[in-house]
Amino acid sequence: MTKAMFVSFIGSGNLAWHLAPALDNAGFSVQEVYSRNPTHAEALVERLYDAEVKVTLDFSTSTSTVFVVATPDDSIQGIAKEIILPEDAVLVHTSGSQLLSVLDFAATRNLGVFYPLQTFSKGRKVEFNEIPVFVECENKTVEDVLMAMARGISKSVYKIAYDERKALHVAAVFAANFTNHMLLLAQEIMKENSLSYDWLKPLIAEMITKSLAIGPENAQTGPARRGDLETLDRHLEFLQNNESIGELYKIISQDIVDRYTDTI
Repeated sequence: MTKAMFVSFIGSGNLAWHLAPALDNAGFSVQEVYSRNPTHAEALVERLYDAEVKVTLDFSTSTSTVFVVATPDDSIQGIAKEIILPEDAVLVHTSGSQLLSVLDFAATRNLGVFYPLQTFSKGRKVEFNEIPVFVECENKTVEDVLMAMARGISKSVYKIAYDERKALHVAAVFAANFTNHMLLLAQEIMKENSLSYDWLKPLIAEMITKSLAIGPENAQTGPARRGDLETLDRHLEFLQNNESIGELYKIISQDIVDRYTDTI
């Protein structure tokens, strides 16, 4: 095994929890895990073959070549300022929205982004082979290393520029985070009215399946899609005691009405 196949992680959150074992299992041996909370690092190390907990950001004697910063966006730059790396180290972050240059404070020019596009939770298993991985970098050395890592864990690997990655991340927020928040609001409405959220699950499953099969534009249904203003008014009346949700309902409904006006 070459030195280029040794990896260290800074961060032990949801992404690192899945990415570190995926790389470990693919032959990119994870050597160290650093976390501000050593207990979290210890829990991740238990999922790995030969890794150990690192208690400082001094990696000057590390055998790793690739250092993956898998932490919240607002901590990446601070880590880049503090981390001490071995010679010729490759330093990458995993953010969908942060610039590559946020790593510029680190004492290496081998910088990159390694961005798996998925939502991660520690309690949910994911199949990394199905997750697209996006790589951004500015030199061939880093590109060769990161593309090899990505291809080792995923069958869908792409090079990407920052403007594309930013657009991808915004789209992902709409597709995943906002969709989940809508489901939370639906769950709350059901609970507040002593109804079972389970009743909605077949509808939710069919809506997602249909949207993926025929496209969201063709899958859209509901009162706003058919221009049923009377039903929209009744719904807004129902929501009159919850101003924020009512306003959200109005904005989304109006956007749907505007998009399909010519087809109603």
